[in-house]
Amino acid sequence: MLSGIRLDEVRSLLRQLHCRSGESPVVEMKSKFFELMLNIMMRMISGKRYYGENISGREEQDQVQRFREIVRETFEVSGATNVGDFVPIVNWFGFLNKKGLEKRLVVLQEKRDEFMQALIDEHRSVRPGRDEDDHSQARRKTMIDVLLSLQETEAEYYSDEIIRGIIQVMLSAGTDTSAATSEWALSLLLNNPECLKKAQAEIDAKIGHNRLIEESDLAQLPYIHNIINETLRMYPISPVLAPHESSEECSVGGFRIPRGTMLLVNLWALHNSRELWVEPDKFKPERFAGFDVERDRFVMMPFGSGRRGCPGEGLAKRVLGLVLGSLIQCFEWERPGEDMVDMTEGTGLTMPKARPLLAKCTPRRSMLKLLSQI
Repeated sequence: MLSGIRLDEVRSLLRQLHCRSGESPVVEMKSKFFELMLNIMMRMISGKRYYGENISGREEQDQVQRFREIVRETFEVSGATNVGDFVPIVNWFGFLNKKGLEKRLVVLQEKRDEFMQALIDEHRSVRPGRDEDDHSQARRKTMIDVLLSLQETEAEYYSDEIIRGIIQVMLSAGTDTSAATSEWALSLLLNNPECLKKAQAEIDAKIGHNRLIEESDLAQLPYIHNIINETLRMYPISPVLAPHESSEECSVGGFRIPRGTMLLVNLWALHNSRELWVEPDKFKPERFAGFDVERDRFVMMPFGSGRRGCPGEGLAKRVLGLVLGSLIQCFEWERPGEDMVDMTEGTGLTMPKARPLLAKCTPRRSMLKLLSQI
């Protein structure tokens, strides 16, 4: 139902890149990907965009400014690890909360709740009327609208608090993760131009030059999927999975694990193990050509596995495929200089690049007409 929003935002990025290509072909892509993912998610959630074009009006500008400040502070504090959460004994020695992290988190949560509640109240006051036809109602629906309609029949399961929580999870888990993966993928392609050319050839053969790629085309582009999988293998955005807990006492690798133990799965080590992968430090999308998801699910699981696996996996792969496919179809990509792209990993809750990606972006001659019509 919301695929049109994702397509519209990706094409907005294509338009930005095309318009600025005459000024300077070198683009800082980290912020481009991050703003794209936030716009996609917030338009699906609330019907509003908070970055780029088409933002006007004093009240709307104030709301945009508040949202951007909340986003900035959220990702600033989310990267600050509290050792006391993982090694409780340090709390006894007064090391906890040295920089007032807990207090900052409480204040930030109040800001987020206030902002999200305002969005919910706004949608509640302008819910589609019952006399509108089905087409009009569908056109106006967002995730908040859907959740508010469920609230009417199942109020105990869809309280405002639950709706706020769902919105915050979508934003925190579905924006920075996809943005960083897009940046890693494009960085790898710039360092491996033969793979970039192979992906471009696949798109040219399956889609052509007379129209832009859409989500429905992704099933015809297996090499794009292989690139995404190889990126997630080499640079899993959550290198250590979210904490789990042993439900029963068990033994792992000869170690006794008591019931109720916090368990941290080192996904990066699994994905880069020489026992499981041939030349794991090399970018080889072709390795996934014969990959069986069911057979190999514990060898490659960037989204976790089973009941505690990430429920956003399908959405993430569709967005990543559409973004990368569109950029490869419409532009020639090169490194700004002779040096390879720096692939050093940064710190934080997720695994960002230490240095934002700078890329040389030039519209493909065969796509100029379509780009000028976006």
